Amino acid sequence: MSKLMSTSYTTGSFNLATLLMRLSFGALMINHGLQKFKAFDAIKPKFMSLFGLGQGFTLGLVIFAEVICAGLVLIGLFTRFATIPVIIVMCVALFMAHKGLIFGEGEMAALFLSGYLALLIVGPGKISVDGMAGK
Repeated sequence: MSKLMSTSYTTGSFNLATLLMRLSFGALMINHGLQKFKAFDAIKPKFMSLFGLGQGFTLGLVIFAEVICAGLVLIGLFTRFATIPVIIVMCVALFMAHKGLIFGEGEMAALFLSGYLALLIVGPGKISVDGMAGK
């Protein structure tokens, strides 16, 4: 019981937790992006054009962030750098597409945003390509 109430942690548990975060958020985001990729033509007309870039180009950037950058996070390569595009996409999704409704239709974007912000802050951990390369 005292272990459950303790606020201390070991390096191993920290690294295991960052691995679990990277694997879960990375895999879920890749799946989310692949769904957009598969339905590209159906989604494109309904997708927002950010900064006048066009719907197709904006959707392509989102898919890049959700698949490629999330894949880098998943394996732990350039993790902090790779979280930035995903964080931007989730901010746009939450505050522009879902009108900031954190406890409504924007709940999934808010969850992804919080997870990727945490990974940006703590980094990939030792059980990652970055960690094994000694970065």
